[in-house]
Amino acid sequence: QEVKLWDAMKITAFVLATGLLVFTALANSVSWCVQNIWDPPGHFWQTTWLKFYYLFDGKEWTIFLLGAALVPSLAFWCFNGILMVADVTGKPAFITRYRIQLGKNDPVDTKKLRQAIYIALCNQFFISLPMLVPMFYIMKWWGNTFSKELPTFYWFLVELSIFTLIEEILFYYTHRLVHLPLLYKHIHKKHHEWTAPIGVVSVYAHPVEHILSNTLPVMTGPMIMGSHIVSIAAWFSIALVTTSISHCGYHLPFLPSPEFHDFHHLKFNQCYGVLGVLDYLHGTDTVFRQTKAFERHRVLLSLTPLSESIPDAPRRAE
Repeated sequence: QEVKLWDAMKITAFVLATGLLVFTALANSVSWCVQNIWDPPGHFWQTTWLKFYYLFDGKEWTIFLLGAALVPSLAFWCFNGILMVADVTGKPAFITRYRIQLGKNDPVDTKKLRQAIYIALCNQFFISLPMLVPMFYIMKWWGNTFSKELPTFYWFLVELSIFTLIEEILFYYTHRLVHLPLLYKHIHKKHHEWTAPIGVVSVYAHPVEHILSNTLPVMTGPMIMGSHIVSIAAWFSIALVTTSISHCGYHLPFLPSPEFHDFHHLKFNQCYGVLGVLDYLHGTDTVFRQTKAFERHRVLLSLTPLSESIPDAPRRAE
């Protein structure tokens, strides 16, 4: 087992290194195209940022709290507020008709929902927020985070790619770690109380897991890159909304597919990562790949629910 794991890690390193080389080779030509497209709106965002900066007199701690805490939290709760209305009322049908696990959370247990909201708020206020304090000083040390000049759109895309890669690696391995029997029993089992998850459950977790798997994988990228606060605010918001989509229980049109992580909640020992790259390399998605859920694991580009166009095979009569 250890040999297999080591071989998979070597393959992972090779794939990542090859991807980085290819990305570097294409960077110059792509950057020219992107920068020419981005220049006009880029001026607007630069002007808006300066107005915001001077509105708060350049007070770095205030700006950091607004960008790293308030903006992502608003994105998370606004998005999940819409989902919770659908979870509780069953309306609008435009959302609920895309339910993945049919007959589950229809409607959601309001007692469980209140508990999930309470734990989510506790994790955000008493864990995520204090963790921003050391992050703030690390970002100040870099010296770029509160620059009056915004990063180029091209550089933001580069950072976003690196953030995503770091999150995939850290989340996959910390997630597998908390699935070890001892840690699962005392830590990760809480998150898996929801075999059919909903959006807010994305941060419904034991405090230790919230630190290891939810917060550090997302924070590490910007701390390594010394990113601008605007990039941090955008990345944190994207990460929170994306994990909410992964847990929401609805395969909605034109949004990333949540089938992969929904299957993890259903089966427990499959699909540990975010992108699925490390699951493929480690063979932790083999069962998933044999299911109808895998066939449905794509962006829905029509209004017909995939549960209708690619239904589960009928169960055999016992």
